[in-house]
Amino acid sequence: MRRGSIVQLIVIGVLAGAVASAVALIPDWLPSSASREAGRIDFVFWFVTGICIFVFSIVAAVTVYAVWKFRVKPDDDSDGPPIHGHTGLEILWTAVPTLLVTAIAIVSAIVLAKDDAAGANPLRVNVYAQQFFWSFDYPSYGNKSSAVLRLPVDRSVVLTMHAKDVLHSFWVPEFRQKQDLVPGLQPTLHITPNKVGTYSLICTELCGLGHALMRSRVVVMEPQAFETWAQKKASS
Repeated sequence: MRRGSIVQLIVIGVLAGAVASAVALIPDWLPSSASREAGRIDFVFWFVTGICIFVFSIVAAVTVYAVWKFRVKPDDDSDGPPIHGHTGLEILWTAVPTLLVTAIAIVSAIVLAKDDAAGANPLRVNVYAQQFFWSFDYPSYGNKSSAVLRLPVDRSVVLTMHAKDVLHSFWVPEFRQKQDLVPGLQPTLHITPNKVGTYSLICTELCGLGHALMRSRVVVMEPQAFETWAQKKASS
């Protein structure tokens, strides 16, 4: 391939990459982060997005260049020349995706392992999902019950999930993590909230006619405020 063609391909690829990067970076696609695990998950998201932009730039450059340089005339119905596949290119476009997918798998496995590792002395909370509401109790505080999930900031939390009837799914966008609740199973979810505030808890599994209304709140509190609330006898 001539040097001029290579330069043209690079220019087209850079332009395509710039457009794709602008689409990825300018809009505020993700909600604000409110947990330590969310930062790691966001890293995986942007790592994969970067790979996608890289691949898109190459594909777009080759496609645009081919359409530009090799388009036949409207009245040309002849067949193209009979050529054999390029062994080097076939090896390249097999090896590169393999390496990229392997890199994604390794990064994802590391992040999942770190996100699943609960810290010392985690707060344990039982999460109950039932058509069409959430409830929570705290074994360390006499099974104190609440319709709102209250958590202390900067403390490791292990949520044990219970579905009382059908499939449900626990999701707080600012925490990033999501967990399905299956009747008969008790999966756990580890979260470390790191920002005080109130966040929406959403069921993301179609669980019946009232599914859209199955919402609650997560209130992340200062440790002392949480202890004061948790020690009260009355549920709230």
